[in-house]
Amino acid sequence: MSLIDETHFKTSPVIHRYAGNPILTAQQVPYHATLVFNAGVTKYEGRYVMVFRNDYGEWGSPVFQGTNLGLAFSGDGIRWQVEPQPIWDRERAAQAAAHLLNCPDPEREVIRAYDPRLTVIDGQVYMCFAMDTRHGLRGGIARTSDFARFEVLSLSAPDNRNMVLFPERVNGQFLRLERPMPVYSRGRDRFDLWLGASPDLRLWDTPRLVLAVEDVPFANDKIGPGAPPVRTPRGWLALYHAVDIDPSRGKNGWEARWTKRYSIGLMLLDLDPPWRVIGHLPTPLMVPDTRYEKEEGFRTNVLFPGGMILEDSGEVKIYYGGADTVECLATADLADLLKLLGK
Repeated sequence: MSLIDETHFKTSPVIHRYAGNPILTAQQVPYHATLVFNAGVTKYEGRYVMVFRNDYGEWGSPVFQGTNLGLAFSGDGIRWQVEPQPIWDRERAAQAAAHLLNCPDPEREVIRAYDPRLTVIDGQVYMCFAMDTRHGLRGGIARTSDFARFEVLSLSAPDNRNMVLFPERVNGQFLRLERPMPVYSRGRDRFDLWLGASPDLRLWDTPRLVLAVEDVPFANDKIGPGAPPVRTPRGWLALYHAVDIDPSRGKNGWEARWTKRYSIGLMLLDLDPPWRVIGHLPTPLMVPDTRYEKEEGFRTNVLFPGGMILEDSGEVKIYYGGADTVECLATADLADLLKLLGK
């Protein structure tokens, strides 16, 4: 496995981390919380909405008691108020997905549900999520209007995850980016970014390869979707996660060994056809730089984008998990991002 050339491995100067980062930590959650990260963020009914992953257990121990999803609201996208109870856990996810699991005991089948991504389509909120089951890792899509009741519309075949929905249909089709995990056919982690289409968010077909890991100079392990894409006049602006491995990295967190590094990439997809990459930044948009990204927490050297909001002013808010421990915010100007992509 070739190592990454570190010469250009740095955060782009057009990115501005919020000075008050992290914007959400376990200390702000009014129930048992240890790691709050990888949140989906969107705007809905005049407010910013965040659904975040919470892994809870003992601080400093890599063994957790469980995972649930929490809900927070904000008036400015910076200061967040967390609701008093989690909105989803293993039991509630199993009940909501029971009609798709085809087993006598859904709560036994489901191990956990996590990594939410939020998209508003035609005035309704859709949440993509990952679900670990006793028969493989599945990607799901749920619909909600109140964040209390969730209708699970579909579950993928194993193994697939990191799904994100486009915020509008293209040629009458719903679209999603996803990351299948073909370990057998490629011998090891070599995961790529794909696009699927659906007439109804339930049946998915026509998978197309969008971006391959070998096309990303700063990844030697895998890539996959990050935040749901944002429509711009030049194309669909999309963030993705890129992973490189260096066996010399050692521990780097609470586990005995953590040799991976997660950075954030940037690309532009054609408005139609949306699987065609028309702009790709050959260097990372963001890399782990700060103490809360590379020095503190469960898994250091990790950035994972889960939300991106384009404001009317042209500012782009990027929400990302840091070190699998906290939720953070960075901003950039849309014109600067498009310029990086040659547009």
